[in-house]
Amino acid sequence: MIRNDKTAVPTPEMLAALGAGHVAYVKPIMSEDAMRLYPQLGEIRPGLKLFTLNAADGTPIMIADSAEGAVANAWQQELVPVSLH
Repeated sequence: MIRNDKTAVPTPEMLAALGAGHVAYVKPIMSEDAMRLYPQLGEIRPGLKLFTLNAADGTPIMIADSAEGAVANAWQQELVPVSLH
């Protein structure tokens, strides 16, 4: 923890560890970005809106074609899903 005047400011490492193993976030992503970020996906039709499920630290867990699918996967893995906009 870093002290900034009279307030304590968490370090980036501390923020990244929040929710580790308990929280995952769902984030929309376009198929073009998904292919660039995850080349193992192979070819996907451009212009599709997909949804990623990521661990609290940003580690990708899975990609789904619906937000509901990503949320369901989070619950199956006993993670609390949150959405990012």
